[in-house]
Amino acid sequence: MVLTIWYFSNSRGLHTFPSTGSKPRPWRPLSNQHDEGTFHWTEATEHYPVETMILLPSGSPVTIPKIQHFFEQETQQARFFRERRLKAVRASFLHSWEGYKKNAWMRDEVAPVTGGYRNTFGGWSATLVDTLDTLWIVGLKDDFEMALENVSNIDFTTTEEGTLNVFETTIRYLGGLLSAYDLSNGKYPVLLEKATELGGMLYAAFDTPNRMPLTRWDWRSSAVGKSQEADETVLVAEIGSLSLEFTRLTQLTGDPRYFDAIQRITDEFDRAQQKTRLPGMWPVFVNARQLIFDHNTFTLGGMSDSLYEYFPKQHMMLGGLTQQYRKLYEDSIDVIKKYIFYRPLTQHNQDVLLSGSARVNVMDKIILDPQAQHLACFTGGMVGIGAKIFDRPNDLAIARKLVDGCIWAYNNTVTGIMPETFHTASCEDPTDCEWDQHRWYTAIASRQTETGGDTTLTADQRVEYNIETKKLSPGFTDIADRRYILRPEAIESIFILYRITGDTTLQDRAWEIFQRIEKYTRTDIANAAIDDVTVKNPRKVDSMESFWTAETLKYFYLIFSDPELVSLDQYVLNTEAHPLKRTV
Repeated sequence: MVLTIWYFSNSRGLHTFPSTGSKPRPWRPLSNQHDEGTFHWTEATEHYPVETMILLPSGSPVTIPKIQHFFEQETQQARFFRERRLKAVRASFLHSWEGYKKNAWMRDEVAPVTGGYRNTFGGWSATLVDTLDTLWIVGLKDDFEMALENVSNIDFTTTEEGTLNVFETTIRYLGGLLSAYDLSNGKYPVLLEKATELGGMLYAAFDTPNRMPLTRWDWRSSAVGKSQEADETVLVAEIGSLSLEFTRLTQLTGDPRYFDAIQRITDEFDRAQQKTRLPGMWPVFVNARQLIFDHNTFTLGGMSDSLYEYFPKQHMMLGGLTQQYRKLYEDSIDVIKKYIFYRPLTQHNQDVLLSGSARVNVMDKIILDPQAQHLACFTGGMVGIGAKIFDRPNDLAIARKLVDGCIWAYNNTVTGIMPETFHTASCEDPTDCEWDQHRWYTAIASRQTETGGDTTLTADQRVEYNIETKKLSPGFTDIADRRYILRPEAIESIFILYRITGDTTLQDRAWEIFQRIEKYTRTDIANAAIDDVTVKNPRKVDSMESFWTAETLKYFYLIFSDPELVSLDQYVLNTEAHPLKRTV
């Protein structure tokens, strides 16, 4: 998931395509007949039509190395403990799901502290659609079918929101519908029908002179026929993380427009990769209107994350029939390992890695900012998958160190839960990283200057004042955002590394983290974000984003399930943890 902050707008007219199962079918437009309150996108004006479509790659199938470990038959005792943990996770999911059903049915999110609801993502029942595949995975087929009855009544051609977040809509709604369709083996055609309806609306956001989409889209302007352009400041993750969902929609419908739309974006990123301020990576902000990539900040954290995540996953989705996505990943990961991943100074000398950020100054010097983010914890899983499918065995150790770095961050707070963002002391030479309190103090002093008004404090006393008042555990030098908002990225990578290695100690770490999250976030209604992981009794925030039931609990459930349930050799999980079938 990424944090997003910028707005845009756009227009186009298009066709919507019917679905009759998983096989591609010839497409035809919907009727122009109007239902009350429904806008038919076939009637919108298309200002910049595509003359020649970029088609899905074809050719002889390519063998992609397997990802999953070969799991031996477990002992009776091991199965007993695994299934006991599995039941606890399922019970937690049921608690939150029932809270949503009772208090916020057909709304986007439940308010887990006060009850009631809020609409935050278009008013299309975000939690319901985002959670469909989890319902299927945990075996709640009756609830799944009940939810489908309501999904069939959602009008995905219009929304109460004036500005539509194309990225969030794609990963949560489009991904959720396609995943539920894939997991249920096409048994419920309404899922693909609704995905196609939504895809038709989203496609209109690409009707710009250069076919780059409006990521924050004034869809009403499109509906009335206004011509629009891509914005000059967009988040790189928002424009670069639409490929899996749009590709799968093309695969299932036979409509080439969706793949064409995202492939044009990929081609522009390919052309720009070696021309940025940090060649190999792309900056956090890009100018989508003029296709300029000259911003100077680079990260795998919020606002950039899923751009990189999708390269190896799109390679799998396309069956390796093009090497473009492998090239994009491999040309970026070597730069990332050099300038973004770093070893933090830890009290017990753990050999772990975190993912930071880099800034290129006016002298073209690359400067590491050792700020870690919960969002960046996905990197362990990404590097692990890349190590397997691209035959990069040395990267598997890096993947494990990244996973262990996030586990260390969890263990380094009083609640045992990692904060949203924090800074650490970093070791420029990863082989010279033995704990030294003076080094830690020096790193704190470089960031903290507060004295509480006492001008007589020595340098060490000033540092100790900041350690106490800001609750800095050993190794942390600052905590900019102390919240935990039910995020999935740490358990995501723990799960992936478990499926890759078969290391059962990762299940133990997952169980420890799950218990802490349950302890501090559970309410009478569901589960809630908390405001400060550095205090013993954090305040619960009246928010439960849909990714709690769509991602976080799904990953906790899958790590204690039979490894063949949602096998990583059969499915690609999008950035909202929606499994999409690998069919090539």
